[in-house]
This record gives sequence, structure tokens and C-alpha cells, in this order.
Amino acid sequence: MLKDFKAFIAKGNVIDLAVAVIIGGAFSTIVKSLTDEIIMPVVGAIFGGADFSRYFILLDTPEGYDGPMDDYAALQEAGAAMIGYGSFVTAVINFLILAFIIFLLVRYAKKVIAEFEEKPEEVITPPGPTEIDLLKEIRDELRNSRSGGTAAGAGKDPAGG
Repeated sequence: MLKDFKAFIAKGNVIDLAVAVIIGGAFSTIVKSLTDEIIMPVVGAIFGGADFSRYFILLDTPEGYDGPMDDYAALQEAGAAMIGYGSFVTAVINFLILAFIIFLLVRYAKKVIAEFEEKPEEVITPPGPTEIDLLKEIRDELRNSRSGGTAAGAGKDPAGG
């Protein structure tokens, strides 16, 4: 079983997947920061609040809670029953941004792969003449130049005899 596990881990696809998960986790943090710190404050300002992630519907307060009824963090810490639709909207926006960026990456990767698949057909050039073909051409040219060069030498043996 250990041998099979080593073979499974050593496969390139598993290692590539592990790298992708790690990079995806780091990228997810960047997207979350972008959404929480840049996009959602703008959306919140448009809808009348500075922090959109704190919009919620309070369903029930725990017994003995005497804190503020509009403090999302305090109510959440106290265990109040709430629907945090602002946090949900933030998560949906995070997902849409991440999905769009992944879509762009996959689209670009497909384009690059398609270019690489087309290039070998363009790069292939017809083979030139072989050494034997070149030597035959040289021989034929030498024959033609000797036979047409002088009328007196036309009947002589090219070897000098």
C-alpha cells in the first residue's frame, strides 16, 4: 500500500494539482482582500452603509444579551440567530471575481496551447537537397563547362589521356 501511495504522489498530475491548490489558496486571499477592502466598501457606500458585510437580519437574541442590537460582531459572538446576507453577498462577489479570473486564465491557456499546436505545421520546412544531390549537381556542372568550354578539348578524355 505504501508503494502504491508513493507512485500516486509521484505522478505529475498530483503534484501539479497540489501546486494549483496552494496557489489557489494564496490567490483566494488576494481576491478576498480586494473584495473586502476595495469593492465592498464602494458597494456599501452606494447602498448607504460603510461596511456591507455587516448587513444582517436578526432572528433571535440569546437570553441575557444586553449589548447593542446593531453590532454584527457582538451578536455573532453572543450566538444570536441571524441571517448575514451582507456576508453572503460578499462571498458571492468573491466567487464571481475568482470565477471570472479563472475563466480568463483558462481562456488564455487555451489560446496559448492552440498557438503551440499550430506552430509545428508552420515551422516545418521542406528538406533541402542531400549531399549526394549537391555532388551530382557539381558533377553535371563540371561536365557541362568542360564540354562547352573549348572545341579542341571536346574529344579529349577528362582524365588527361
